[in-house]
Amino acid sequence: MPQLKKELSRFDLTMIAIGSMIGSGIFLTPSIIARAIPFPSLIIFVWLIGGIQALCGALTFAELGSMIPGAGGVYVYLSEGYGKLAGFLYGWAYFLVVNTGGIAALSVAFASYLGYFFRFTPFEIKFVAVSGIFILTLINVFGVKIGGIFSDLFTILKLIGIFGVILIGFLLGSSHLTNFSISIFNKETEWSGIALAMVGVLWSYGGWQHATYISGEAKDPKHDVPIAMIIATAAVTAIYIAINIAYMFLLPVNAISASSSLAADAVRTVIGPAAGALIALAIFISTFGTAGIYTLTAPRIYFAMANDGIFFNQISRIHPKFKTPYNAIILQSTWAIILILFWGTFENLISYVVFTDWIFFALTAATIFIFRKKLPNAKREYKTSGYPLTPLFFIAVAVWFVINTLIEKPEQAIAGIIMLALGLPVYFYWNKKR
Repeated sequence: MPQLKKELSRFDLTMIAIGSMIGSGIFLTPSIIARAIPFPSLIIFVWLIGGIQALCGALTFAELGSMIPGAGGVYVYLSEGYGKLAGFLYGWAYFLVVNTGGIAALSVAFASYLGYFFRFTPFEIKFVAVSGIFILTLINVFGVKIGGIFSDLFTILKLIGIFGVILIGFLLGSSHLTNFSISIFNKETEWSGIALAMVGVLWSYGGWQHATYISGEAKDPKHDVPIAMIIATAAVTAIYIAINIAYMFLLPVNAISASSSLAADAVRTVIGPAAGALIALAIFISTFGTAGIYTLTAPRIYFAMANDGIFFNQISRIHPKFKTPYNAIILQSTWAIILILFWGTFENLISYVVFTDWIFFALTAATIFIFRKKLPNAKREYKTSGYPLTPLFFIAVAVWFVINTLIEKPEQAIAGIIMLALGLPVYFYWNKKR
């Protein structure tokens, strides 16, 4: 029987984790955050807290990955910790909306930014988006190493673009625009503003867990997956803080909060009209690269589900020549294309179920306590630093995020719960069939 080919190096896994985290968020969310908390010190503070949160998650998941290095990552940890139903519901939400909707939204985004140079009509934007998904599908069907090379290349290109913005800000901007002396606990600041800002921060930091999905194709998963996630989260934290400081060196905070195209507006202050084209190219590279990584990683979840008998049996098939889960990749891309053709835009759709991702984040992190108790002697190549405070902090922030979503966006949260509930009869059907 064909097996998944183990071809991904530590560098590949690190680039996948970094590339999954850095999409279009860092170009868009700083304006939203500045509107919520218009104080430079607080802006840096929430980005730092978000980085610490992501690092705590990576440190926690690193132990899980070193102990259970199978393809599927979070799905496997949930299934082993709580049973197949928990794992299935995670995979169900990921397939139905979270990842496929993300691919679709990213595809529309990169087509739109490419339209900066070619002036596409709405129909042409959809056509380019679908064509992009088709190309990404072929790349990832032809081999995990080819997909890894693609993620390496586009992650490096997006980092070059981001470092360009950082250098422009630090070398050509002015620190006089920004006053970092304002107290973090300014009396005018409302906690609701911080809560709203953290939503954008946590969204921008998401993605480091993608390295776990493809651990079944890593050369040395027990060592490389944990290290890749830790390096990625630390690097992205430093990058996000640096680029936010760069933004504030180029524009005052009130201008940042009012901007709808922050990166272009910031760079335009020192290099003129050419900024729009440069930033459009940078965002195209970033979104296209992230869409490619999502196309690469998530099918391993559906592959693992099919192997467990709770998804279509054909999805567990591996290509005899390329050794990739080609049916899982094709199914995911087909659904993403259907979303593009029939719904067009997905920001609202994704917001309905984003909070479910954080429910599963909290549940997954909590499995570390279950495994420490049930499997105390299991071989762990890596143990979570700062245990138990590290996972407890991550779980606390994740729970806060879920509760805040229920309070602030009850319609989206309830719709997300309904979406999960629809998975229950599907699971029991597959389980009975198995």
